[in-house]
Amino acid sequence: MRKEQKTAVILANLGTPDKAEAGAVRRYLDEFLSDQRVVEGKGLRRLLWLAVLKGIILTVRPKRVAKAYASIWEDDSPMRKILNQQVAELKLVLQERFETRAPEVYAAMTYGQPGLTPLLHELSANGYTQLLIVPLYPQYSATTTAPIYDQVARFQMAQREVMDVRIVKSYYSHPSYIQALADSIREYRAEQGDADKLMLSYHGIPKEYADKGDPYPEQCHQTSELLAAALGLGDTEWMTTFQSRFGPKEWLQPYTDKTLETLPAQGVKKIQVACPAFSADCLETLEEIAIENRDVFNEAGGDDYAYIPALNASAGFITLLADLVAEQAGDWVQER
Repeated sequence: MRKEQKTAVILANLGTPDKAEAGAVRRYLDEFLSDQRVVEGKGLRRLLWLAVLKGIILTVRPKRVAKAYASIWEDDSPMRKILNQQVAELKLVLQERFETRAPEVYAAMTYGQPGLTPLLHELSANGYTQLLIVPLYPQYSATTTAPIYDQVARFQMAQREVMDVRIVKSYYSHPSYIQALADSIREYRAEQGDADKLMLSYHGIPKEYADKGDPYPEQCHQTSELLAAALGLGDTEWMTTFQSRFGPKEWLQPYTDKTLETLPAQGVKKIQVACPAFSADCLETLEEIAIENRDVFNEAGGDDYAYIPALNASAGFITLLADLVAEQAGDWVQER
C-alpha cells in the first residue's frame, strides 16, 4: 500500500527577541550575529569578529536595541504577531483553493522563536514527508535566505530518510508580489494623497558581499523598476535606497538616511517611504524608518514624511503566498 504523503508549508522570517528586554535582545543578537552568513569571515578574521561581538557589541548594544524594541512592542514582537496572522490567513485561502487537500501552514524563524530547526524535527516526528518553505524575503541574499538552506541541510544530514523539502528562493519579480506592492501604495495614496517622491528603501548588505556575487542589490533594483512601472511613475518620481547599515564597512548605497538629509534642499518637501524587502513590519520599519528617518527628513527641512506599511497580512500578500504554494507544491496537494 502506498504510504500517505503529509504536506506542510512553512512561512519563515528572520527572527525577533522573545521580549523587549536587554537579556532577550542579547540572546537574539548573539544567535543572529554569530551566523557566518550574516557576518562573513574565516580564520583570524572570524576569531576577531567573535571577540568584538562577545566582548563589546553584546555588552553595549542590547540595552539600546531593547529600548528601540520597547517603543514598538505591544503584547509581543510585531514581526511575530504578523507572522502568525500571515499563517492564519494563508491557511484559510489554501483551504478555499484546495479544500481537503490543503496543506497545513506553520510559522518559523531563522533566529529566535519559533525556531525553524525544532519545527523541522517536530514535523518529521509527526509524519510529514513533504515541506514547502517560503522565506519571507522577496529578494534573495546569502545573509537572509541562505541560512534557511543551511538549517535544512544540517537537519537532513542527521536523517536516515530525508524529507522532500522545497524552498522558494525568491519572488522579487513575481507578478502577484508586484501587484500587491502597487495596490498597497495606491490604496495608501488614495487616502493620504501623493508625494513629491516615492522612496523605496531596502535593507542593506555590505558592499563587499555584493562584489562577491550576492544578487540581492540587482534584485532590489528590478523590484523597484517593476513597481514604478506598475504605478506609472516617471523617473524623477521614485528612487531606491538602502537602510540599516551596521559597522564601519561600506554598505550598499545610496544610504536611506543620508539621502533623506539632502532631499529637502533639492525641493523634495513631501516624501513617502515604502520598504519592499520587508514582508512584515518590524524594528527596521516601525522604528528606524517610521520614526528615526522621519526626524532626519524633517530636521533637514522636509515638510511631510510618511511611511507606507509593509504588506503584512494584506489580502494581496496572502494571494501571492497562495500562488507560490500552488506553483511550487501544486503537484503535492493535487495528489493527496
